[in-house]
Amino acid sequence: GARVPAARWGLPLGGAALLLLLLPAAAGQKPPGVACSQNTNRTCEECLKNVSCLWCNTDNRCLDYPVTKILPPASLCKLSSARWGVCWVNFEALIITMSVIGGALLLAVVTCCCCCCRRKNRNRKPDRSEEKAMREQEERRVRQEERRAEMKSRHDEIRKKYGLFKEENPYARFENN
Repeated sequence: GARVPAARWGLPLGGAALLLLLLPAAAGQKPPGVACSQNTNRTCEECLKNVSCLWCNTDNRCLDYPVTKILPPASLCKLSSARWGVCWVNFEALIITMSVIGGALLLAVVTCCCCCCRRKNRNRKPDRSEEKAMREQEERRVRQEERRAEMKSRHDEIRKKYGLFKEENPYARFENN
C-alpha cells in the first residue's frame, strides 16, 4: 500500500506536544512548602506554578493534588473542570490524549514485531520463484534419468538382437566359495 507521509510525523509531533504541554508546569515550580489553598480565588496559572496543586475551574479553587490516587475523585473536582500542569487542558482531554498516544505506541510496537517476524520467516523460506525453479530442475533430472534408462534398455535390445550383448565377462576372475 501507499504510505502517507504525515503518518510518520504523528508520533514524534504528539510526543513533542506533550512535552510542551508539561514543560511550563515543571519550569515555574514553586517550593513544595507553599500550600495550594493560598491560591484559591486567584488565577489558574498562579495555582499551577506548584506542580503538587490542582485547579478546579467550577469554583476557582486551588487544591492539593490527591497523590494517593491517580485521578482526582469527583467529590474533589469533576474531571472536565480539573486542571493540572497547564490551564488550557482539562483532565478528560489529558486522559484521552495519553490513551491515544499509548495505544498508538502499542500498535507501533506490535506492528514492528510482526514485520520483523514476517521478514525473518520470509528469509528462512525460499520464495515461490526459487521453489518453482527447484521443482522444475528436479522434474528435468527425473525425465533425464528415465530417458537414460530407456536408451540403455534399447541399446541392450539391439546388442541382443545382433549378438553383441555380453552377459558375463569371460575374463572375469574365478572366486573360491
